[in-house]
Amino acid sequence: MIERISSGGLFEKKVGYCRAVVAGGFVYVSGTVAGPEVPNSVLGQCESVLSNIDQALRRAGSSFEKTVKVTYYLPKASDFEVCWPILQKTFGDNPPAATMIVCGLIDPKYKIEIELTAIL
Repeated sequence: MIERISSGGLFEKKVGYCRAVVAGGFVYVSGTVAGPEVPNSVLGQCESVLSNIDQALRRAGSSFEKTVKVTYYLPKASDFEVCWPILQKTFGDNPPAATMIVCGLIDPKYKIEIELTAIL
């Protein structure tokens, strides 16, 4: 069985995807940017992204504690370090495997995008 979880985000209908998909005992959360309001700072955006992901994980019946893989996408590598404390607080004693990639995002106003996989 596959369950699709939509957040009603701006790009979901435009691009043709959903916030998360539950399948095979896993929750696959799409790359997520800040919103609906987009803070100017990377830290504010990181907090917004994590809140959006938390909502999707909860709807799926999972949590950050069950995250097994996370990928961070940032246009500027130097912005990543400011996010470390909130990421450490979010994952705490249950750190996932992680990758950080420097790349362009869908709109220049975005400073971080996060994608992750968790178990149910």
